[in-house]
Amino acid sequence: MKALVLKEYKKFTYEDVPVPVIAPDEVLVAVKACGICGSDVHGMDGSTGRRRPPIIMGHEASGVIAEIGAAVTGWKIGDRVTFDSTIWCGHCGFCPRGQVNLCNNRRVFGVSCDEYRQHGAFAEFVAVPQRILYRLPDGLSFEHAALVEPFSIAFHAVRRTPVNINDTAVVVGAGMIGLALIQTLRVAGCGRIIAVDIAPDKLALAAKLGASGVVSPSDVPGGADLAFEAVGVPATVDLALRCVRKGGSVTLVGNVTPKVDLPLQMVVTRELTLLGSCASSGEYPACLDMMARGAIQAAPLLSACAPLSEGAAWFERLYRKEPGLLKVVLRPEQ
Repeated sequence: MKALVLKEYKKFTYEDVPVPVIAPDEVLVAVKACGICGSDVHGMDGSTGRRRPPIIMGHEASGVIAEIGAAVTGWKIGDRVTFDSTIWCGHCGFCPRGQVNLCNNRRVFGVSCDEYRQHGAFAEFVAVPQRILYRLPDGLSFEHAALVEPFSIAFHAVRRTPVNINDTAVVVGAGMIGLALIQTLRVAGCGRIIAVDIAPDKLALAAKLGASGVVSPSDVPGGADLAFEAVGVPATVDLALRCVRKGGSVTLVGNVTPKVDLPLQMVVTRELTLLGSCASSGEYPACLDMMARGAIQAAPLLSACAPLSEGAAWFERLYRKEPGLLKVVLRPEQ
């Protein structure tokens, strides 16, 4: 099969690789669409330590079941599916409690680090355990279904947060996750949603998707009930902490930088609630349903669909932060 392989940092090749051999509890998915995640772009230069070459990246995908393992039930060849970005074990202390995103043995598609190497979906085929499969609603395209993963991250973050009807929420960072958060907060009943970014095009899109106010970082008002940080660098974390009222909540979603300084006295004396939010945990079915019904919109977030063979060029454009590019989906030419 053909795959887009990160052979060296910042160097991709489109080449033949073996088709994955599935285990009894797995299916082989013929990939129809796979989105380029910001974590892939950040990781391609080695800065995160989680995309060590050689690796086939890609974890935001959808496709069709092409082969079924001997122990798989409830699925058939030809079923349209997507799947969780995280492979959870099902038997550690967290999985039975439904906290599969905290699985002690979790593996993320397209990640290569000290603990494991798990090839992803920038390929014609990928092996997927049946326990993380989800059926696509009729009428939902493969390209839009590939965006369910970032939406699930946003819904998980909102579920982690004490959101009340008519709350004022600030979303720091209007990238893919931030824009998904804006739509999610609108569905959750927030009264005012303020989007913060330095890019005018992202702020314009945020306004179209439900933000009631869009501002630059220097103009962020204070007194919000909630803040969601969707970047993960020191300046934006500090901004999120400073824009909420006393007793407010700040949910940290971005994680580009491993460590940030914490204004401890401000957090303590203003009695702020800090929440971390990692990946998702069971939000896929609800997100897929809402996408199919149009309650949340994937189309405005999709900048381009391109053949997988052109993936290296699109990675380079995203890495250079080309204006106007948000989400790019690659399609294998099967």
